[in-house]
Amino acid sequence: MQAMSDTQRPGFFTALKRGFKGRCPACGQGALFWRYLKVEPNCPACGHELSQYPADDGPAYFTILIVGHLVVAPLLAFPFIWKSPVWLVLLVTLLPLALFTLILLPRIKGAFIGGLYVLGVKEDDRDIHTADAAD
Repeated sequence: MQAMSDTQRPGFFTALKRGFKGRCPACGQGALFWRYLKVEPNCPACGHELSQYPADDGPAYFTILIVGHLVVAPLLAFPFIWKSPVWLVLLVTLLPLALFTLILLPRIKGAFIGGLYVLGVKEDDRDIHTADAAD
């Protein structure tokens, strides 16, 4: 099967939504991951090469940003955080932090890959990034 041509690319938010759901950003049918965070080399439905998108640290940064704002920031407003023993605070906060992080990370990575797909950023483009050039 042939991958979708550049003229048939979905919109930015459509590709983000497909990636967030763990689907190929090109067709929306094939699985994006074959394990928890391992990207399929090629889409099983349309054959699009999924391994060409460099989703290195970006998804982890966005996950930390989102989880920090959704879990940590609201917790700081509750007085029990400041008055309770440290062991209790850690027990009550670490479990939701870990749970939200593990749930959101593959979804954010999928959306990140969807964004890279629409923007046309590929692994081969690393030569054009000046920060990567160590002359």
